[in-house]
Amino acid sequence: MKAVYILWLRQLKRYVRSKSRMVGSLGQPIIFLFALGFGFGPTFQKAGGGNYLQFLTPGIVAMSVLFTAVFSGIEIIWDRQFGFLKETLVAPVPRLAIVMGRTLGGATVASIQGLIVFAICLAAGFRFATSALLLPLALVFLFLLALLFTAVGTAIASVLQDLQGFQLIMNFMVLPLFFFSDALFPIHGLPTALRIVLRLNPVTYGVDGLRGALTHGFAFGLGEDLVILGALTAVMLSVGSYLFSKIQL
Repeated sequence: MKAVYILWLRQLKRYVRSKSRMVGSLGQPIIFLFALGFGFGPTFQKAGGGNYLQFLTPGIVAMSVLFTAVFSGIEIIWDRQFGFLKETLVAPVPRLAIVMGRTLGGATVASIQGLIVFAICLAAGFRFATSALLLPLALVFLFLLALLFTAVGTAIASVLQDLQGFQLIMNFMVLPLFFFSDALFPIHGLPTALRIVLRLNPVTYGVDGLRGALTHGFAFGLGEDLVILGALTAVMLSVGSYLFSKIQL
């Protein structure tokens, strides 16, 4: 447990010290928030969808968490290239403790990033449409989403050795996951093929959970969102831990 705590704390210190990373990771969500939230707002309202900023905010928060969580895996490749990973792996600590500390640290950083973006959304005009008592439920979905995609980033980084390859794979995977979810548009009324794609996308359940807790009812149901997101998180944590344990230096 001590090793997990030390690695978790190290991830937080890295995040706090990297001012450029903190500011840079806010750029894309803020652009999407203002360009889409206010640009498409009148059209969305005329179509009978209501306030688009209210609908969009959970998706923007999920976007921030998704990108930050997945790209936390790049630190494994970075540490491998500079020798820090070797020093960590030869320590008398189980590799499971190492990967759990890294994963929890990355998920915590991604959650903090999501909370910062949510605060910006509140300043931009977002308002709770449900009871504030559901805010802890939104935090559960936020952390599950962060934990899931930090594990995904860890799994991919464990089998790659160069930064360029990781970035290419992540961009190829992360952008489709975001755009083919219900982050930007409602699932109701979509063609059947696109609805199937959305139902197969884990981001969809994270966004739906956040939206249900913050604004209005769940599209798929609270239980379904929690079960699917929780099960996928458990699976990816197992996969990420296994692949990390097989790293050869």
